[in-house]
Amino acid sequence: MVDEACIAFSVGVELSYLDEYEQQDLLEAIELEDKTPSLSQAIQMKKLSQSGRLDSEIIEKIISTDKPNQREKISFQYDELSKYFPKCSPQEVQRRMMKLAQADYQRRVRNRNREAR
Repeated sequence: MVDEACIAFSVGVELSYLDEYEQQDLLEAIELEDKTPSLSQAIQMKKLSQSGRLDSEIIEKIISTDKPNQREKISFQYDELSKYFPKCSPQEVQRRMMKLAQADYQRRVRNRNREAR
């Protein structure tokens, strides 16, 4: 997986300490969850393996954990939005954007409720 750039080299080094069966369980968990382990997860699995406490259930639990860098994120350049929010700091633009999104959501819910009547 390192050769195909699916996981970082440092992650691959840590995972290389797992035995053949643990690596097979890990591969199955990666394919099942469609997630790769982070370096901290790889280190955690290595330590559990060395203490004899790593099994397929624990591997699946570790892999299925959402990592902050795998959450979808939306970002805008401040320059893109500043023309719509003159004289606002980036934090104020974010606050206003959230307020607009909430208002739009509430409007759509009200319209759906009206249509359902």
